[in-house]
Amino acid sequence: MAQQQSAGQQLWATPTRGRLRKVVTVVDEVLLELGRPVATPVRRVAAAAVIENPWAGRGFVADLGPEVEDIAPGIGRLLTDRLIETLGGVEHVEAFGKAAVVGLDGEIEHGGALIHTPYFGNVLRELTEGTSIIVFSDDRLAAGEPLTVPVWHKTAAATRSHYQTVQIRVPDAPRPDEIVVVAAAASGPRPNARIGDRRQDPVVRLADLETAR
Repeated sequence: MAQQQSAGQQLWATPTRGRLRKVVTVVDEVLLELGRPVATPVRRVAAAAVIENPWAGRGFVADLGPEVEDIAPGIGRLLTDRLIETLGGVEHVEAFGKAAVVGLDGEIEHGGALIHTPYFGNVLRELTEGTSIIVFSDDRLAAGEPLTVPVWHKTAAATRSHYQTVQIRVPDAPRPDEIVVVAAAASGPRPNARIGDRRQDPVVRLADLETAR
Protein backbone atom coordinates (compact mmCIF):
# COMPACT_ATOMS: atom_id res chain seq x y z
CA MET A 1 0.00 0.00 0.00
CA ALA A 2 1.38 3.42 -0.95
CA GLN A 3 2.18 5.70 1.96
CA GLN A 4 -0.12 8.71 2.15
CA GLN A 5 1.60 12.05 1.60
CA SER A 6 1.37 14.83 4.14
CA ALA A 7 -0.23 18.12 3.16
CA GLY A 8 3.21 19.68 2.98
CA GLN A 9 4.47 17.00 0.60
CA GLN A 10 1.38 17.41 -1.57
CA LEU A 11 2.11 21.13 -1.96
CA TRP A 12 5.43 20.16 -3.47
CA ALA A 13 3.89 17.74 -5.99
CA THR A 14 3.69 20.20 -8.90
CA PRO A 15 6.71 21.63 -10.76
CA THR A 16 5.54 25.20 -10.17
CA ARG A 17 6.18 24.76 -6.45
CA GLY A 18 9.94 24.63 -6.94
CA ARG A 19 12.34 21.76 -6.54
CA LEU A 20 12.88 20.09 -3.19
CA ARG A 21 16.19 18.19 -3.29
CA LYS A 22 16.28 16.73 0.21
CA VAL A 23 14.98 16.99 3.77
CA VAL A 24 17.35 16.60 6.71
CA THR A 25 16.30 16.14 10.34
CA VAL A 26 18.69 16.52 13.27
CA VAL A 27 17.76 15.37 16.79
CA ASP A 28 19.71 16.33 19.91
CA GLU A 29 18.65 14.69 23.18
CA VAL A 30 20.34 15.93 26.36
CA LEU A 31 20.33 13.52 29.30
CA LEU A 32 23.36 14.62 31.36
CA GLU A 33 24.87 18.04 32.03
CA LEU A 34 28.27 18.09 33.80
CA GLY A 35 27.61 14.45 34.65
CA ARG A 36 24.37 15.31 36.42
CA PRO A 37 21.04 13.99 35.11
CA VAL A 38 18.96 16.83 33.71
CA ALA A 39 15.79 17.60 35.62
CA THR A 40 13.74 17.62 32.42
CA PRO A 41 15.22 15.54 29.58
CA VAL A 42 14.75 17.57 26.42
CA ARG A 43 14.80 16.78 22.72
CA ARG A 44 15.82 19.53 20.31
CA VAL A 45 14.99 19.04 16.64
CA ALA A 46 15.85 20.92 13.46
CA ALA A 47 14.26 20.00 10.14
CA ALA A 48 15.77 21.45 6.96
CA ALA A 49 14.48 21.57 3.40
CA VAL A 50 17.06 22.01 0.65
CA ILE A 51 15.39 23.74 -2.28
CA GLU A 52 16.34 25.38 -5.53
CA ASN A 53 16.58 29.16 -5.15
CA PRO A 54 13.70 30.41 -7.32
CA TRP A 55 15.47 33.76 -7.86
CA ALA A 56 18.91 32.37 -8.73
CA GLY A 57 20.35 33.67 -11.99
CA ARG A 58 17.71 36.38 -12.37
CA GLY A 59 19.71 39.30 -11.03
CA PHE A 60 17.99 41.76 -8.70
CA VAL A 61 14.29 40.88 -8.39
CA ALA A 62 12.27 43.73 -6.90
CA ASP A 63 9.14 41.77 -6.01
CA LEU A 64 9.80 38.45 -4.25
CA GLY A 65 6.15 38.01 -3.29
CA PRO A 66 4.85 35.64 -6.00
CA GLU A 67 7.48 32.99 -5.29
CA VAL A 68 7.09 33.38 -1.54
CA GLU A 69 3.34 32.82 -1.71
CA ASP A 70 3.83 29.83 -4.00
CA ILE A 71 6.65 28.09 -2.12
CA ALA A 72 6.75 29.10 1.58
CA PRO A 73 3.47 27.51 2.79
CA GLY A 74 4.47 24.10 1.48
CA ILE A 75 7.88 24.26 3.10
CA GLY A 76 6.34 25.45 6.36
CA ARG A 77 3.88 22.58 6.43
CA LEU A 78 6.46 19.98 5.46
CA LEU A 79 9.01 21.02 8.08
CA THR A 80 6.51 21.58 10.88
CA ASP A 81 4.98 18.17 10.28
CA ARG A 82 8.47 16.72 10.60
CA LEU A 83 9.08 18.52 13.91
CA ILE A 84 5.79 17.39 15.40
CA GLU A 85 6.28 13.81 14.25
CA THR A 86 9.84 13.68 15.62
CA LEU A 87 8.86 15.07 19.02
CA GLY A 88 5.85 12.75 19.30
CA GLY A 89 2.98 15.20 18.97
CA VAL A 90 2.24 18.90 19.11
CA GLU A 91 1.83 18.73 22.89
CA HIS A 92 5.58 18.03 23.12
CA VAL A 93 6.54 21.18 21.20
CA GLU A 94 7.33 23.81 23.84
CA ALA A 95 9.73 26.05 21.93
CA PHE A 96 10.28 26.93 18.29
CA GLY A 97 12.52 28.82 15.89
CA LYS A 98 13.28 29.21 12.21
CA ALA A 99 16.21 29.90 9.90
CA ALA A 100 17.34 30.11 6.30
CA VAL A 101 20.71 29.74 4.62
CA VAL A 102 21.13 30.99 1.07
CA GLY A 103 23.88 29.72 -1.23
CA LEU A 104 26.71 31.94 -2.40
CA ASP A 105 24.95 33.00 -5.61
CA GLY A 106 21.87 34.27 -3.78
CA GLU A 107 20.91 37.19 -1.57
CA ILE A 108 20.32 36.82 2.15
CA GLU A 109 16.99 38.48 1.34
CA HIS A 110 16.04 35.38 -0.68
CA GLY A 111 16.28 33.21 2.42
CA GLY A 112 14.63 35.85 4.56
CA ALA A 113 11.75 36.11 2.12
CA LEU A 114 10.88 32.46 2.62
CA ILE A 115 10.78 32.56 6.44
CA HIS A 116 9.93 36.15 7.46
CA THR A 117 6.40 36.32 6.06
CA PRO A 118 3.07 34.88 7.23
CA TYR A 119 3.24 32.29 4.46
CA PHE A 120 5.86 30.41 6.49
CA GLY A 121 5.68 31.82 10.02
CA ASN A 122 1.93 31.57 10.45
CA VAL A 123 1.95 27.98 9.21
CA LEU A 124 4.65 27.01 11.73
CA ARG A 125 2.91 28.90 14.54
CA GLU A 126 -0.58 27.52 13.86
CA LEU A 127 0.50 23.90 13.49
CA THR A 128 2.52 24.01 16.71
CA GLU A 129 -0.28 25.85 18.56
CA GLY A 130 2.05 28.75 19.31
CA THR A 131 1.36 32.45 19.76
CA SER A 132 4.84 33.97 20.16
CA ILE A 133 6.82 35.77 17.51
CA ILE A 134 9.23 33.17 16.10
CA VAL A 135 12.91 33.79 16.81
CA PHE A 136 15.20 33.31 13.81
CA SER A 137 18.61 33.34 12.18
CA ASP A 138 19.63 33.68 8.55
CA ASP A 139 22.89 33.77 6.61
CA ARG A 140 24.66 33.19 3.31
CA LEU A 141 27.09 30.29 3.57
CA ALA A 142 28.97 27.74 1.52
CA ALA A 143 27.77 24.14 1.50
CA GLY A 144 28.41 22.25 4.71
CA GLU A 145 28.77 25.24 7.01
CA PRO A 146 26.89 24.89 10.32
CA LEU A 147 24.00 27.16 11.25
CA THR A 148 22.87 27.83 14.80
CA VAL A 149 19.10 28.19 15.10
CA PRO A 150 17.72 29.88 18.23
CA VAL A 151 14.44 28.78 19.79
CA TRP A 152 12.25 30.16 22.54
CA HIS A 153 8.91 29.37 24.17
CA LYS A 154 6.07 29.10 21.68
CA THR A 155 3.53 30.98 23.82
CA ALA A 156 5.70 32.99 26.25
CA ALA A 157 8.75 34.33 24.46
CA ALA A 158 10.12 35.95 27.65
CA THR A 159 10.46 32.59 29.39
CA ARG A 160 14.24 32.42 29.88
CA SER A 161 14.35 28.70 30.64
CA HIS A 162 13.50 27.95 27.01
CA TYR A 163 16.17 30.19 25.45
CA GLN A 164 18.39 27.70 23.66
CA THR A 165 19.80 26.79 20.25
CA VAL A 166 19.87 23.90 17.82
CA GLN A 167 22.74 23.50 15.38
CA ILE A 168 22.28 21.95 11.96
CA ARG A 169 24.70 21.24 9.14
CA VAL A 170 23.89 19.79 5.72
CA PRO A 171 27.19 18.59 4.20
CA ASP A 172 26.21 19.20 0.56
CA ALA A 173 23.97 22.24 0.95
CA PRO A 174 23.28 24.93 0.16
CA ARG A 175 24.79 24.74 -3.31
CA PRO A 176 25.34 28.21 -4.80
CA ASP A 177 21.85 28.24 -6.35
CA GLU A 178 20.02 26.71 -3.37
CA ILE A 179 18.37 27.75 -0.11
CA VAL A 180 18.18 25.68 3.07
CA VAL A 181 15.02 26.50 5.03
CA VAL A 182 14.93 25.33 8.66
CA ALA A 183 12.26 24.93 11.33
CA ALA A 184 13.38 24.00 14.83
CA ALA A 185 11.70 23.00 18.07
CA ALA A 186 12.42 21.80 21.58
CA SER A 187 10.35 19.65 23.90
CA GLY A 188 11.38 21.50 27.03
CA PRO A 189 13.79 23.97 28.67
CA ARG A 190 17.59 24.14 28.66
CA PRO A 191 19.27 21.40 30.69
CA ASN A 192 18.86 22.26 34.38
CA ALA A 193 17.75 25.83 33.66
CA ARG A 194 17.87 27.91 36.85
CA ILE A 195 18.47 31.62 36.14
CA GLY A 196 14.90 32.63 36.94
CA ASP A 197 12.33 34.40 34.86
CA ARG A 198 11.46 38.01 34.13
CA ARG A 199 8.50 37.87 36.48
CA GLN A 200 10.92 37.12 39.32
CA ASP A 201 13.48 39.80 38.43
CA PRO A 202 14.29 42.70 40.76
CA VAL A 203 14.22 46.20 39.34
CA VAL A 204 17.74 46.77 37.96
CA ARG A 205 18.88 50.18 36.75
CA LEU A 206 22.30 51.14 35.43
CA ALA A 207 22.51 54.11 37.79
CA ASP A 208 21.94 51.88 40.84
CA LEU A 209 24.60 49.41 39.67
CA GLU A 210 27.16 52.13 39.18
CA THR A 211 26.35 53.63 42.59
CA ALA A 212 26.74 50.24 44.27
CA ARG A 213 30.27 49.94 42.88
